[in-house]
Amino acid sequence: MIGQRTLLLGATGLIGSFCLTRLLEEEEVKQIVVLSRQPLERTHVKLDKHVIRFDRLAEYAALFEVDSLFCCLGTTLKAAGSRDAFEKVDYGYVKQAAELAAAQKVRQFLLISAFGANPRSPLFYSRTKGRAEQAVRQLPLQCTHIIRPSMLMGTRPQPRLNEELLKPLAKIAMPLLVGPMRHLRPVQAEEVANMMVDLAKCTFTGVNIHYPTDLCGQGG
Repeated sequence: MIGQRTLLLGATGLIGSFCLTRLLEEEEVKQIVVLSRQPLERTHVKLDKHVIRFDRLAEYAALFEVDSLFCCLGTTLKAAGSRDAFEKVDYGYVKQAAELAAAQKVRQFLLISAFGANPRSPLFYSRTKGRAEQAVRQLPLQCTHIIRPSMLMGTRPQPRLNEELLKPLAKIAMPLLVGPMRHLRPVQAEEVANMMVDLAKCTFTGVNIHYPTDLCGQGG
């Protein structure tokens, strides 16, 4: 069960913003703790908003006393400015958030990762995502959901040039992405967020890997 109190990291991002909308609609959820680097403009009686410094995340350990934690943290190399800065967000902050969740005995940890995540990948992005997954999987959490979307469709507040250039090509290629290649099909960010919340409402234990193209629509 999703529980009455949840924590959301990455609420200002593409998937995180949709996840927040969905959580606000859930009757079971009575409070949503949001930790963000920048102020969140949305207001709601359920929201408990905190603007924090993620490099001092441990100072907010008490806020991790929740039933479910939704981790939608992520950046890009361009936005981060360097590989070290990217790794700090997509690996370091994710790992520390999961450690704090485990220490507070959070029932379930839901993580947005990426297709191709592998700690031994020759690709820096995939390797970083894989290391984050590996760190989370090793923790004593009752339930862990790792969601691996491919290209996300949707309008970002700050568009990513590479994604915008690839989207038309991805739509053309979609009919060819079948069988083992189906996980490469683009998927709507809103559908990934809905999937994330739906998973949290189910009864799972252990580590669970999910590909949105298996459970969601096929993009568009």
